[in-house]
Amino acid sequence: MSTPIKKKGLPKTDGQFFRRFREGEKPSDWDLEEKIFVGDTSYKCPTYVVKTPPCSASCPSGHDIRGWLAIARGMDKPADENMSWQQYAFDRMVKANPFPAVMGRVCPAPCEDGCNRNVVDDFVGINALEHYIGDWAIDNGVKFEQPVSSGNEASKKVAIVGSGPGGLAAAYFLRKKGFQVTIFEEHEKLGGMMRYGIPTYRVPRDKLDAEIQRILDMGVEARTSTRVGRDVSVEQLEDEFDAIFWAIGAQKGRPLPVPGFDECENCITGVEFLEAFNQGWVYGTAKKIVVVGGGDTSIDVASVARRLGHITEVRKADNIDGKIGGFTADDVAGILRREGVEAVLTSLFPIDQMVAAEHERQEAMREGVRIIGGVMPLEVIKDENGKAIALKMCECKMDGMTPVPIEGTEFEVEADLIVAAIGQYGDFEGYEDFANERGFMDTDAYFRVAGKEKHFAGGDIIRPHLLTTAIGHARIAADEIAHYLSGEPLEKRPKVDVAHFNLLNELAQRGKDVQPYDGAQVMGTCESEWAVHNYEDRSSSEVITHEEMFLGHFTEMPRAKREEIPVDAERVLGNFEERIKPLEEEKARYEGERCMSCGLCFECDNCVIFCPQDAVHRVPKAERAVGRYVFTEYTRCVGCHICSDVCPTGYIKMGLGQ
Repeated sequence: MSTPIKKKGLPKTDGQFFRRFREGEKPSDWDLEEKIFVGDTSYKCPTYVVKTPPCSASCPSGHDIRGWLAIARGMDKPADENMSWQQYAFDRMVKANPFPAVMGRVCPAPCEDGCNRNVVDDFVGINALEHYIGDWAIDNGVKFEQPVSSGNEASKKVAIVGSGPGGLAAAYFLRKKGFQVTIFEEHEKLGGMMRYGIPTYRVPRDKLDAEIQRILDMGVEARTSTRVGRDVSVEQLEDEFDAIFWAIGAQKGRPLPVPGFDECENCITGVEFLEAFNQGWVYGTAKKIVVVGGGDTSIDVASVARRLGHITEVRKADNIDGKIGGFTADDVAGILRREGVEAVLTSLFPIDQMVAAEHERQEAMREGVRIIGGVMPLEVIKDENGKAIALKMCECKMDGMTPVPIEGTEFEVEADLIVAAIGQYGDFEGYEDFANERGFMDTDAYFRVAGKEKHFAGGDIIRPHLLTTAIGHARIAADEIAHYLSGEPLEKRPKVDVAHFNLLNELAQRGKDVQPYDGAQVMGTCESEWAVHNYEDRSSSEVITHEEMFLGHFTEMPRAKREEIPVDAERVLGNFEERIKPLEEEKARYEGERCMSCGLCFECDNCVIFCPQDAVHRVPKAERAVGRYVFTEYTRCVGCHICSDVCPTGYIKMGLGQ
């Protein structure tokens, strides 16, 4: 049974968040009478300035996070009264990311690290709300609109090489623009690292398949089991397509740079391990597995190893090559009897400084993974048959990113299988001339491949990072490919390159379009219908910080957390069930209420209530829209700044009055 949300009786935040009073000051130190009735002498009056919130600025895919949180809160309602708030939020989400169900589960959520609410109590559960909306859309059979192809777009064809998050997102954004899109994928199924690099208990395959199918249903063609460079040449792609987007990912793991690793069959990379598992293959008879890494891939390898156990009864099967056994995960109950496997994860950095997210580390340890931090590998120890039996290591200190061994601290960790999860690079077989000296592709700021006409690239193949980063690359690259195919010059991207709130679009969707301007010089704009009253959009260049906000307005509201299904060391064997459950609707809406709407009005009425001159008023209800809730009557305003002081979101700034 879910725990009810406590909304009343919560304590107010301390007055220390009020920006105008400094520590040690008292109300008597302020001449409020002079401030109110005389005002300052700068002639500054309130103006409304929208800025990008730090959550969106931190999101690699460029989500309008504040926008869909406002929808969940119920402030931003759909213009169509028959549309549900979930549908409206989904439509807003997929303007930047077509995979809310997947990313709501696996994204490490840098948006939550940047959330200004951290200063008040705890970050807003952005990832949890995305998870809820993504699952809701799948459960309700939501589809993307069919693109309307006409003119230049309909005649242009784009090839996408690779079907990971970057490739599929590029296909989605380009198809939305009306282009003909074909995906080339060497594997039997689409998904890339979302399918072959992430375990099923983190990304349920039915959710992944549903979000991929939604893209294919837009009219995207997919040619699977087709490797560019082997089954089709680059020259053939160039002849058939007008533009090519490379999203091949970093599919090759880097070997451990120590003596003996390359010589042993039972020394493999993390990418090999996870791809084999996610294709339905499991490993041989390893009882002790050592994983060298420290990032999320190494955590996944160690956790999967704990779930698999080791094989004590082997029935004959095909395709056993000494590293990867030919047993499908679906048939494992009838084929294998499992016992526990000892999984050890080592990291150059101390445990609390590992790259992997803290909750992932804690989860792995609870599942029985032993983590050793602050150590470095020295040598693979082999037996007389050339098989690895241990990994020699020592303690180390980090000089920046370089490990420095500590003499006299050497030790050995026994191992039947050693997995290196220390980095990845691209597989360029068949098109080697695209690779740089580091095993990646070089691109410019527009994601054009260096020295290759009509070729673009994005995702891990240019810079290994997050899944959502690849989606962000695809969104921008799709814009630039559209410019390229139309013959238009490539435009300079904004400093803050994310999906922004657009007041003119908001007014238009509610039938309140700004009237055309005839270009003539006219004094004043307060009464003119061709201008937006004292509004400035700085979202493409500025991010709002918590120092600009009145945080004293906000009560402490504990975050609604998703229910996690704990899996301890005794129950981990064979357990591939999803570990986290989505929020219920009530809690999803509650998280929307916790959003502080940084940089945009959220209709709290503070400025209306506290204005001593009765100069700030609500916009008439029939004329309201998001961002157009209040206006200032400048004939009454004395520039006292109080409205700006009490604006929780930092939306009101003091600018020059008329």
